[in-house]
Amino acid sequence: MSFEFSIMYHFKLTKFNNGLRVLTVPSKQSLSFQIMVLVNTGADFETKENNGISHFLEHMCFKGTKKRPTNLDITRELDSIGGSYNAFTGSEYTGYYAKVAKQNKDIALDVVSDIFLNSQFPLKEINKEKGVIIEEINMRQDDPKRYIWDVWGELLYENQPAGRPIVGNKENIKRFKREDLIKYCESQYRAGSILILASGNFSEKEIVKQIHRSFRAIRSGQGKAKEKIQEKQTKPGVSLEYKKTDQSHLVLGFRGINLFDKRKYALRVLDTIFDGGMSGILFQTIREKLGVAYYVGSIMALYSDYGFWAVKAGVDNSRLEEVIKVTLKEWKKFKTKLVGGKEFKKAKDFIAGRVALSLENVHDAAEDIAFQELLQNQIETPEQYLRKIKEVTSRDVQKVAQDLLTSQSLNLALIGPHKNKEKLEKLLYV
Repeated sequence: MSFEFSIMYHFKLTKFNNGLRVLTVPSKQSLSFQIMVLVNTGADFETKENNGISHFLEHMCFKGTKKRPTNLDITRELDSIGGSYNAFTGSEYTGYYAKVAKQNKDIALDVVSDIFLNSQFPLKEINKEKGVIIEEINMRQDDPKRYIWDVWGELLYENQPAGRPIVGNKENIKRFKREDLIKYCESQYRAGSILILASGNFSEKEIVKQIHRSFRAIRSGQGKAKEKIQEKQTKPGVSLEYKKTDQSHLVLGFRGINLFDKRKYALRVLDTIFDGGMSGILFQTIREKLGVAYYVGSIMALYSDYGFWAVKAGVDNSRLEEVIKVTLKEWKKFKTKLVGGKEFKKAKDFIAGRVALSLENVHDAAEDIAFQELLQNQIETPEQYLRKIKEVTSRDVQKVAQDLLTSQSLNLALIGPHKNKEKLEKLLYV
């Protein structure tokens, strides 16, 4: 691998007595400042009865505090300085952030700490937001390209937290009460489960003091842990969602590995050989040679205790089986043949190049470090990561393919005008 880094952002992790972690990633060259609060909780920490509550809670934190009683009071203050702000919910995390010009960092810190610690959850706003979230669910279900991931999750994990949608379901949303939100917040939003990230242009010593003051009222302790995912599969799985669409939306892939599995480096190289840009095997085969798809790509998803590797695509309805067969044929080659030479080097150089691009922006680089610390309690620098990539051999790639690309871990989620599940199941053997 010919690429080497010469510059890496300095970062420092500070841990307070109550367990709260603060990650600082300063850059004197930056014109901006970002404050982000990350909580190690999300859809995977929920039950069937409260599925969707992490996402609902995230919405409600923008609805008013004692200091800023309405949503308009919050948003107008940040809009008046041209700030970029939002919140997000994932399977294992929830986040709140504001990004502003460096001279406005005090405002950003004050607003984010206020909505995080002092949200009032007014009943009127809760009832109103139920309608908003139900429309978000409707929008997702009307978009096969997005909704296919809900079908995929349920196929793999069934009645487990990872098998349920992050946005929840309409029945739960309608049923949630103010006390449900408060109870969940008090349970999960605790110092030991929270990481605060400051990135951009600031004095590191001063910002740690400011964060300590701003978040001194945070609840101590640790949030309730998630239930571990149970992986059970002995044969290929298929889930069909019949819908009269002009193209078939599919996710085809395998149960994979988790964040802590050392095989992730070999899988990353394999994934890059398969889908490393427009010159990758997947794009060249499905789009350029067959001409059956506009969007096509692979995804390597790693969580704390599970993961998957899959292809996503929207393809010509009449050529669905052809796409499945061709994809499986290409995957099978990884199990039987060693990848070497130019393709192997190209994949590693591609990874190094993408890592370099990810470091162009201090906030992007800082977020990568923050999520590592939040979810793994350890930080791997880009240099360390690329060293591991460099050490991957052709045999390592073949071995991870043999380990993961098996019929008993293969799954197909599909939305489109198809009903013959048995016929599709017969195709899923590699």
